[in-house]
Amino acid sequence: MTSVPEAKKKNEWLEWVKAIILAILIALFLRTFIFATSIVEGESMDPTLQDGERVIFNKLIYYMGEPDRGDVVIIQRPTKNYVKRVIGLPGETIEINGSHLIINGEEYSQTFLTEDARYNTGNFGPVTIPKESYFVMGDNRAISKDSRNGLGFIEENEIIGKSEIVIYPFSEWAMTK
Repeated sequence: MTSVPEAKKKNEWLEWVKAIILAILIALFLRTFIFATSIVEGESMDPTLQDGERVIFNKLIYYMGEPDRGDVVIIQRPTKNYVKRVIGLPGETIEINGSHLIINGEEYSQTFLTEDARYNTGNFGPVTIPKESYFVMGDNRAISKDSRNGLGFIEENEIIGKSEIVIYPFSEWAMTK
């Protein structure tokens, strides 16, 4: 016959196992459908994001809406993921003349760029972005592989999330701009 304290211990262990399994299932759900992490590789997003930083990105945001100009997004390609900034939206015409970004004939202020990056952008376009596609660039324009030179237009289904916060190294904890 099992004593009352032994039955309580078994019940307590069962409750702990249930709680752990539930926590694991919630974590898997969040990781799969809502938030994930990515490591920044290279210096193409400098100074916004540094090589080696780990960011949390929001996967859910683009199920409910579309990327906006200025969003720092994660782009999934078969061989590699990229972190870039959305510059042009579907149907817009983009042109770059030196330090001037021109969208649909109007100059766009790039407050997220350093002065050096602004002047190292070069010339590009004009090009019209196809429907359901985006034009992206890195913030370190001189060395960035982006829509100007290798990535091309980014299809909406390739954008898997929006970078929200730097979580590592701990000294760099910050919201991405």
